[in-house]
Amino acid sequence: MTLSITGPLSCVFNRRPVRARLYDWQGHQFKLSLEAVATALGEIERWPGYAVTPLLELPGMAAQAGLGRIFYKDEGERFGLGSFKALGGAYAVLRLLQQAVASRLGSSPDSAALAAGAHRDIVSAMTVTCATDGNHGRSVAWGARTFGCACVIYVHEGVSPGRRDAIAAYGAVVREVAGTYDDAVRKADADAREHGWHIVSDTSYDGYVEIPRNVMQGYGVVADEVMRQMPSGVRPTHVFVQGGVGGLAASLCAWFWEKQGVEAPVFVVVEPQRADCLLRSAEAGVPTAAPGALDTIMAGLACGEVSLIAWDILSAGADAFLTVSDAAAADTMRMLAAAPFGDQPIVSGESAVAGLAGALLAAQDPKLRSALKLDERSLILFVGTEGATDPLLYQKIVGSSPEEVKGRGVRWRAAT
Repeated sequence: MTLSITGPLSCVFNRRPVRARLYDWQGHQFKLSLEAVATALGEIERWPGYAVTPLLELPGMAAQAGLGRIFYKDEGERFGLGSFKALGGAYAVLRLLQQAVASRLGSSPDSAALAAGAHRDIVSAMTVTCATDGNHGRSVAWGARTFGCACVIYVHEGVSPGRRDAIAAYGAVVREVAGTYDDAVRKADADAREHGWHIVSDTSYDGYVEIPRNVMQGYGVVADEVMRQMPSGVRPTHVFVQGGVGGLAASLCAWFWEKQGVEAPVFVVVEPQRADCLLRSAEAGVPTAAPGALDTIMAGLACGEVSLIAWDILSAGADAFLTVSDAAAADTMRMLAAAPFGDQPIVSGESAVAGLAGALLAAQDPKLRSALKLDERSLILFVGTEGATDPLLYQKIVGSSPEEVKGRGVRWRAAT
């Protein structure tokens, strides 16, 4: 059996010198830093339900692709929310509420105190809001319920009913906005200004930086966990990661760049063909929006405008930007579920697989394989950013329910 991933694949290499200086150049450490990730981890690991998510190795797939080793960080069970986003939105909500209490009382409570109902007179009067394609809004809503404030979430018309219901289940008010994710961002911003709400967005723009920075620091926990899980003496030579507004990609890029300097892995960002703001920005050399309806099954990546903090990091730290088709994403989901090369079956959502799809396609293209230095010695890290966050859509694409695939995984572990 061969890899059955459908093209086409587009690639733009960074036009600037990549990681030409140490990470602290031009104040990058004031945007994202290892120190701030450590602070986030110290808080998050005390939350009820915290567990390090699995780092899976896929030797059968690696051999089939002519690569050394493939490692897949599976975020599908993170805090029961189904995605890595639980690390970002909820952490930013916590930081916002801590600051509000500190400004009134002079000291900042920890997460356990807020979750237990301390200072409810202060935090219950606050409302957090954001726009979402699904997962970030779910994290913000969960954080709001956990730490005691109100929540209003804006979704665009392309967000599925399943994802809306998952957000509402945490007590948030969910409002639909006509248009795209970026239209929802603007509506959330306007309503927050009118009502005095607090925006907890995962994308930064002019005049709005601090909270997205906190979101991205939470995402850095993924990289910290990965490197503690890697076999002794093993480091990835390549990281392929999903795009979206760039928050996760920039967080991982910053972590490896600051931690490993010139030995940092080749870093590649992968987006949907129909939502390619980062690739367009790399091509133009400045933040550039993706036009159109951003219609892609990779709903969590359906973003037309880059986060400015993320772009500051990626424009100097990412080696290349790829785009993949919806067909490639669907093929990769089915391949992970079927596990045709003897690896563990994996439940991966539509937005979880762009990085893996891009790497497998690049490995089959002789020119890109050479340009990206992919060979039999390559150790490639992927982050499976979500599980089946929309179970009905997952079953429609894969042909099996998430429970059926998980059951095959249990039998696989028993057999091996």
